[in-house]
Amino acid sequence: MSRRSPFIALAVAETLSISGTRLSSVAIPWLVLSTTGSPVLTGLVAMMEMLPYVVAKALGGPLIDRLGPKRIAIICDGASVIAVGLVPLLHLLDLLTMPVLLPIVFAMGVLRGPSDAAKQSMVPDIAELASVPLERVTGVVGAIERLASAAGAAGAGALIALVGPSQALAVNALTFAAAAAIVAAGIPALRRAPKAEETGVAAYGRELSDGWRFLRRDAVLVAIVLMVATTNLLDQAFFSVLIPVWTQDSGHGPALLGTLFAVFSGASILGAAIAAMIGERMPRLIVYTVAFLLTGFPRFLVFAVETPLTLVFATLAIGGFASGFLNPILSAVLFERVPKPLMGRVTSLNAALCWALIPFGGLVGGALVDTWGLSAALLLTGFAYLATTLAPLAHGSFRGFEKRQIADANPS
Repeated sequence: MSRRSPFIALAVAETLSISGTRLSSVAIPWLVLSTTGSPVLTGLVAMMEMLPYVVAKALGGPLIDRLGPKRIAIICDGASVIAVGLVPLLHLLDLLTMPVLLPIVFAMGVLRGPSDAAKQSMVPDIAELASVPLERVTGVVGAIERLASAAGAAGAGALIALVGPSQALAVNALTFAAAAAIVAAGIPALRRAPKAEETGVAAYGRELSDGWRFLRRDAVLVAIVLMVATTNLLDQAFFSVLIPVWTQDSGHGPALLGTLFAVFSGASILGAAIAAMIGERMPRLIVYTVAFLLTGFPRFLVFAVETPLTLVFATLAIGGFASGFLNPILSAVLFERVPKPLMGRVTSLNAALCWALIPFGGLVGGALVDTWGLSAALLLTGFAYLATTLAPLAHGSFRGFEKRQIADANPS
């Protein structure tokens, strides 16, 4: 096995799992919206997946450090095959109702959280094995994430139009199965720390609190969490409710919905690819701030007012391109600051906190549409996004972005 084989395996596994997840993120809201016509129920289903996702990701860190990220990724992706596969099966049997769908979506969130956290925590070791700069690896991973999102979104629209939203999820189950097999075959065991001498709930709690204490003492990581959590809430409202409602109200079908997502994700591939090539030379804070400003408010605005589709697509392309620079910068900053023995715990907690408000994004979007109408909801969320993305200009903690440091291998 060559030095870069594990990175290739991780890249392919991420491509499969992310594209499948993007497919489900389009198919499930469209299934609920098309069968119930309710933006609130659409938001509720999104919350039922994302809330357990966040909690499971936060609590799974000590398991990743104890058992290794490879084992956790295989177990969770394998179980996801069953959970996701139940949706098309039950629909085929005419047994899929909202009370049945909600616990299935809940289980999908529980399994996806630790799996995503485990794959993320592999990145520093993969970079070390491949002997390449961390920014380059995070940039390549970011480009892969964007490519997979674009493929999943485009495929979702086509599959939903062809076979319906529930049966399209059968493809999602296959992507999880393939991802688990590739991780099992292509990535070596990556253990973060020696096997814990103590077991039980108390020891698990102490390990979790170690990660929390490290995270909350780092001003840069705290600033990132606050900003990203807020923008993720608004993004979730935008993608899970506001845009599906706009698409339906405009008289378009799921094919356009998938194309809108694909344009945004596809353009971000180019941004992430450039970040991979020049990431170690970029002025992080300037690029981060400008990218957030371009990817935020303009896309809310073009959907809030009557805008030709060509301008909508152009705005999404610009915003997507800018967004491609964000995750490579954020990931590099995070991995540089976290010691390896705490990698699973801190990266899991960081990701969970960044995602903590996402479960409520769909409900916020649905409530705003029901209360104020679609255009007002888009403008309100857009201005909130703009205010949040100005934070790096005012908050001193963000200056730590530029300090490329080596994490202490033996944190107290």
